Amino acid sequence: MSLGRAIATVGSFTLLSRIVGFVRDIVLSAVLGSGAIADAFFVAFKLPNFFRRLFAEGAFSAAFVPLFARELQAEGREAAATFARQAHAALLVVLLPFSALLILGMPQVLAVIAPGLRAEPATFDLAVTFGRIAFPYLIFISLTSLYGGVLNGMDRFAEVAFTPVLLNLALIGAVLGLTPFLPNSGYAAAIGVAIAGFLQWLWLLFSCRRDGIGMTLVRPRWTERVARLVTLATPVAIGGGAQQISVVLDVVWASLMPVGTISALYYADRIAQLPLGVVGIAVGTALLPLLSRQLGAGQTDSAMANQNRAIEFGLLFSLPSLVALWLLADPIIRILFERGKFGPDDTLRAGGALAAYAVGLPAFVLVKALTPGFFAREDTRTPLYIAIAAIGANIALNLAFLFGTSLAQVGIALASSLSGWLNAVTLGLVLLRRKQWVPDQRLVSRFLRTALASIGMGAALWGGLIPLKTALAHADLVGIAALAGICAFGALAYGLLAVALGVLNLADLRVMLRRRGEAAAPPDPAEQS
Repeated sequence: MSLGRAIATVGSFTLLSRIVGFVRDIVLSAVLGSGAIADAFFVAFKLPNFFRRLFAEGAFSAAFVPLFARELQAEGREAAATFARQAHAALLVVLLPFSALLILGMPQVLAVIAPGLRAEPATFDLAVTFGRIAFPYLIFISLTSLYGGVLNGMDRFAEVAFTPVLLNLALIGAVLGLTPFLPNSGYAAAIGVAIAGFLQWLWLLFSCRRDGIGMTLVRPRWTERVARLVTLATPVAIGGGAQQISVVLDVVWASLMPVGTISALYYADRIAQLPLGVVGIAVGTALLPLLSRQLGAGQTDSAMANQNRAIEFGLLFSLPSLVALWLLADPIIRILFERGKFGPDDTLRAGGALAAYAVGLPAFVLVKALTPGFFAREDTRTPLYIAIAAIGANIALNLAFLFGTSLAQVGIALASSLSGWLNAVTLGLVLLRRKQWVPDQRLVSRFLRTALASIGMGAALWGGLIPLKTALAHADLVGIAALAGICAFGALAYGLLAVALGVLNLADLRVMLRRRGEAAAPPDPAEQS
């Protein structure tokens, strides 16, 4: 499968997941609101997500996918399946006792990551209970990530990309169906998280079996391949841990602020995750196995070209997303969430955080596009050192914003964005210095044109907001129609400008989306001058 087709597959299913996710968040904002119960649940939900990104989507995937792809290419499907089962056993050896330990020690863990909640004993006790209910999610989602690495390594992206939809459906069903029978809606949401993990695990377990790789249990063994997996995964785990420490510190800072700050950051982050998930995660997911195979086969020119096309694709969507979310932050939050227990003050808090998160969107997408250039070469240490530096900057910026200004939750989001830019720029500079990434003329040209088209779209949006100010001030049917209209207007303006400036080219899209062949789209001759 070509890079463009893989990105389109992952991106389209991720978009579906995000749409269902918005429905989920609308339900959560209406039922949980932005108060003490919501804060308790979101803190509890962050804990298994922290270790999911550390064990599953971080260290394990980054180390496993290149090894599995090369094993599949060099030794065949059966050898790759044997390696996957050995990795499966090794992951369980770590996950099961670790999860039991964390569930037992939940009060102590939450006292560290959300110290401000201890001032509200009732909220803290709820967070402990919700955390214990939801934490088994970690076991299932970590195994799901391993199965996803197996499927992605075989160019099967659709099943994996569909998996998050199950999480959103399970949460919606649990909150709406179980809340009347439980003390409060937080219990229902926590139960929904655990159910979602089980459903996702079951879905990909059957998907692997259908594709001829049954993930049966085997006795854990310390083989050469498992040792190599651990060697590669350890630096990523440390680096991922450093990045997740930043996420946890956001909760620490927010827990020291007024009630509702944690929830405001959550809702803002959910909106910002739409372009990051649809574009950034799609690019990283599709690029890593492709680069691993091409570099393993000595196809360095093709790998370089695909790296450039992945960056180009990421900027094509992340730059206009930055402009649009910056300008539409308050109306988006208001129309999507301002109902039930979510009020105007919550909109102002979350809207400010969303605008600050938008600043970092291109950087977060670039990180997803650049790190496969290291991981595919089995270099997991360099991103570790860069991540640690970025985390140090994040902490310093948070301290400066929170205690030197009145930015509150906006400062927390802005610190994340600025440290993301430091991460992305440093990754790019290191690859440039090593000559493992050389931007071609097409990338440079299209970046400048994309930036110009995004600025033009921003001017059009700014003008379009003036007559719609009154309509967008209320979360009713008129407001929904106005928001849909201004978003469609912005998309149309960007599309027309992109075509006029040569950013979008139908011939290039057809080449990128072709079914067979992995070489990147050829440069446009007009851009070689």
